[in-house]
Amino acid sequence: MNAPRTTDAHPYLRAATAGLRHHTRTATGTSADRMHLDTLHAHLTAAHQLLDQLTDSTRPPHPAAGRHLAAAHLRLWQATAAVHDAFHTVPADAEGPIDEECRPERLPDGPLVLTICQRHLAASHAIRRKTTPTDLNTPLHGHTTTCSQ
Repeated sequence: MNAPRTTDAHPYLRAATAGLRHHTRTATGTSADRMHLDTLHAHLTAAHQLLDQLTDSTRPPHPAAGRHLAAAHLRLWQATAAVHDAFHTVPADAEGPIDEECRPERLPDGPLVLTICQRHLAASHAIRRKTTPTDLNTPLHGHTTTCSQ
């Protein structure tokens, strides 16, 4: 069985990963502000939705892989929730100057605080349909896997 070539497979996902890597290299020493956390939350939420779809389609033909993806799906949700919580602990006045082209109050979805909360609420409804409250509160370090080659 031939694996798909990395240059041909999933170009948008590769581009998003490259963007994150670039940001990681250039953001050294920068503290998170609300706009930064909102953008990161949007990225994590999109990755969470993708992982949800992959889990649903992988589970029937490959149950073991589906279970691992379901665990990753849950952990990614916990990370998304932690970023949402961090957003609300960063003071609004710590955002710094906002240039003319980037004005949160002029965003089509409303002010930044409403945008992240609306996105988080929609994502939380989706995960609660598939996950128990006990699973949602499981510590991040509670799942271990073994790698076999």
